[in-house]
Amino acid sequence: MLKNINSKRIASLHPSAFLLFVQIFSLFLYAGFEEIPSGRTMISVVGVLVLVLAVWVVNRSPADNWVAWTLAILAFVLSVSAELSANSLVLFSACVVEAILYFYVAGSLIAYMMDDSNVTTDEMFAAAATFTVLAWGFAYLYLACQIIFPDSFINAANQTKPDTFLELLFLSFANLSATGLSDILPITPYARVLAMLEQFAGVAYITVVVSRLVGLTMLRHKHTHQ
Repeated sequence: MLKNINSKRIASLHPSAFLLFVQIFSLFLYAGFEEIPSGRTMISVVGVLVLVLAVWVVNRSPADNWVAWTLAILAFVLSVSAELSANSLVLFSACVVEAILYFYVAGSLIAYMMDDSNVTTDEMFAAAATFTVLAWGFAYLYLACQIIFPDSFINAANQTKPDTFLELLFLSFANLSATGLSDILPITPYARVLAMLEQFAGVAYITVVVSRLVGLTMLRHKHTHQ
């Protein structure tokens, strides 16, 4: 009896909401602690939590769990190794693996939302979480690009140092949402290709996924008031 109650309680949770809120919280951590050496440890801890939440989200979707766990563990090991060794190649590998993990989670969330014609509360959170997951994934690709090609981006407010992850994440959010604030710009061919791919992903996500959820919600609302 107790086991059944606990299972129902866990099933009623919204992992997509937890993933979304932790990512939003980590934005403030980056803003306040990214430049502080001791703060990087705190951000790393939150990063591990995000990876665990990402795997939890995948577990609630049709995707294979072992792929998510493999990517999460590999990303964590590479991130710790890069922090300890300060090796640019290891850091590049960590960024690529983390980007793949986030894109895998985004694809799993989209498959979860497209699996049926019912729009649940968790699917609404999943729609928002998918946007942030995509933004994080492209931000890690931008960081990987900057490691290989240091002059990939131009920053009007910071022209002497490489862009921080928060600055590249800001570029990613602006680009994915088509805001186009234009204070950080990709200037090398590979960086611009990544930016174009993100623009395409943002338009496709809004057109296919979000519009479908909105349409299903309006249809359900119409049927309940007839």
